Amino acid sequence: MSQQSVITEHIEITPGVLGGKPRIAGHRISVAQIAEMYLKMGESIEEIARDYNLSPASVHAAMTYYYDHREEIDRRTSEADALIEELKRKSPPSP
Repeated sequence: MSQQSVITEHIEITPGVLGGKPRIAGHRISVAQIAEMYLKMGESIEEIARDYNLSPASVHAAMTYYYDHREEIDRRTSEADALIEELKRKSPPSP
């Protein structure tokens, strides 16, 4: 089985689901979320798989997809983070 077919077996992109972001097939966990847990939070593949009821293969596929599309995923994440910060600045503080 080729790398591409393994990835498409585990990764889905569906308009209207998670804003069309790539995600684990059959779940609402994005590739970006998996990458953040693994790279920034230091969780292992096994921990992520166990905590979110995923197969280790799907977590590996998410990381492979992330590395193949890193620039685009990081850009979308940065844009979303900037929007959140802008909305926080514009919102009145809660009492």
